[in-house]
Amino acid sequence: MNFDFERDHQRCLDKLIWATRQLNINTTERDLSKIAELIVQAMTGRWRSFHTPDHIFEVGGSDNPIEVLAALFHDLVYVQVDQSVHFNLTFYITPFVREFRENLYIRDREDLGNDSMFDMVMEVFGFTPSQQLSPFGGQNEFLSALVAVKVLEPFIPPALILQIIACIEATIPFRPHKDGVSPAQRLYERLVTVNESFQLGLSSEELVEAVRQAVRMANRDVGSFANPNPKIFLDGTWDLLPETNHNLRFTNSYTVNQYRVALQKMEGFMNFLKPDLVFQDYAGEPNEETYQSLLTRAGKNLETARLYLGSKLFTIALLEALSQRFGRNIPLSTIMGELNPEGLNIGKLEDFLPDITNNYPPKNSLEEDVFELLEKGRYSSSSYDLKNSPLTTLMVKIMGFERIQQLHDHAKEFFEGKLDGESFLAVCDPMVVEIITNSLIKLFDNRKAALMRAS
Repeated sequence: MNFDFERDHQRCLDKLIWATRQLNINTTERDLSKIAELIVQAMTGRWRSFHTPDHIFEVGGSDNPIEVLAALFHDLVYVQVDQSVHFNLTFYITPFVREFRENLYIRDREDLGNDSMFDMVMEVFGFTPSQQLSPFGGQNEFLSALVAVKVLEPFIPPALILQIIACIEATIPFRPHKDGVSPAQRLYERLVTVNESFQLGLSSEELVEAVRQAVRMANRDVGSFANPNPKIFLDGTWDLLPETNHNLRFTNSYTVNQYRVALQKMEGFMNFLKPDLVFQDYAGEPNEETYQSLLTRAGKNLETARLYLGSKLFTIALLEALSQRFGRNIPLSTIMGELNPEGLNIGKLEDFLPDITNNYPPKNSLEEDVFELLEKGRYSSSSYDLKNSPLTTLMVKIMGFERIQQLHDHAKEFFEGKLDGESFLAVCDPMVVEIITNSLIKLFDNRKAALMRAS
């Protein structure tokens, strides 16, 4: 871990040195090293698995120093993931923000004092004193921008800091147009106001370019949605799951219910998203051809994720219903067998599944892609879950995607407590229920035999 920290610290320091030199900023390597340490410590918190140093280096790109600097700071605060603000960051935040009943609020105007740079951050975000911050309405980005400003203001001029704030504001994700006005256009309008009120002297062309670079960076922030390989896109999704479902960090001990809830939240999120909520465009950034390509690829990945997650969610619903026959908080490893990185001879449910002829070959390219993902697996393994999905693959072979989707509403009724476990199993394909039940019995018999040998 120490080697990883040193490596990430050096990469971050190299980015800071390059960006400040490009901007002709006069500062010392010692000062930049302290900033790199602050950034890397916050980005390597216990619960981080997607929003890590690798992510900020990718988001910043390598061509534009403003984007590079903004990216280094844009995910420093992520309250839902870290379940707090990193202690080292509170020095910069607490003069301006207070906590009340587990919610964060901008302090009242009379408690803020005169701090023009903080006022600039508020105005770029469109926030006001006394406002409650929302985890899904820019809270993390606002606090990250605040840290960036307070760290950088000793040696970076306000006109450049404004552009850094703009880049971070643009990374507030998945915002719709309001009254026909895009988030990027609203950002431009606020920049015009801030530029005038703070007398920063930026031209209208420079303000347009500030928004263009902000959109460019924000699109890189969500770039995985447009990955041409859906396997890689879903890898990112599986990296995100444990960040907000911390039970998944405890390999082999999270329950069937906990895993189901994690999948259910992600499936709901994917069903909510539309491509034009993911990617932004403004004043030719990106160009029309590139933008349409981003939307097309994002649409395909979202469609793939919905069918993939929906199919896996149905599988876990069936397992949860069966597990309730002998308990309410059954670890998934009890049902599926332990993840086994040491290669020990431990039985797994998939070992006892029969070979089944595929009665429902894929009807279209979407089903082909999802079936391959289920059968062969995502692009890479994760620490808490199998790469492939042998049980869901079996279900698709027996039932087909269409039938699984038809039963999806029954699964939701089961999750909501409107159907008990036995009633849900009664509407499922009896062949599937029988195969899984018999496979579980064989798995438990295998464990019994292993225990008898040991005794």
